[in-house]
Amino acid sequence: MRIGLLGTGMVGQTLGRKLVSLDHEVRMGSRQAGNEKAVAWVETAGVGASEGSFADAAEFGELVINATGGSVTMDVLAAAGVHNLAGKVLVDVSNPLDASGGMPPILSVSNTDSVGEQIQRAYPDVKVVKTLNTVNCEVMVTPSLAGESHTMFLCGNDDGAKAEVRRLLESFGWPPSDLLDLGDISSARGMEMYVTLWVRLWMATGTGHLNVKLVTGP
Repeated sequence: MRIGLLGTGMVGQTLGRKLVSLDHEVRMGSRQAGNEKAVAWVETAGVGASEGSFADAAEFGELVINATGGSVTMDVLAAAGVHNLAGKVLVDVSNPLDASGGMPPILSVSNTDSVGEQIQRAYPDVKVVKTLNTVNCEVMVTPSLAGESHTMFLCGNDDGAKAEVRRLLESFGWPPSDLLDLGDISSARGMEMYVTLWVRLWMATGTGHLNVKLVTGP
């Protein structure tokens, strides 16, 4: 599959490297083609890796992944171009974290809205699926790093898009039984707000290789 990857940070590079290893063609997008981080990633990621602008990556991808920070996501998608995104599945792994006041960060969007919902409203033809934002990038692509069975959430308005993303997550090593569909894209609010607890758990344990497991009674 051709995948457009928006973002050159640790999350984007880790996801991109995993996708290339699974024989996907991945184009990493940044504000301008030739971005230093993107070029360096291409040199190490292997055959199937390429780079370009946000618009280049969005046009290239049959599926697009938003791996940018939640505070810049809408600007990035505008640069990617509505015509390059229309009709495609967009996997949103972003979080609206604001660390301008120091650690721990606060959320720039919460309670009545989410980045996932903002994307869906702005791009109604895009099939937005929110997932992977509740773990660090290493656990995203190697869930066994967090030890025993644990839960990954996803949500979105399009069942077909969610089924496609589930298959992608399973290829990363997530067992089907650990994938929990929370419903429509409004569930992105809770998924994004959970990240403030994730930061506290990371600070308390000293490791980012952590996640939660949903258990239910009779």
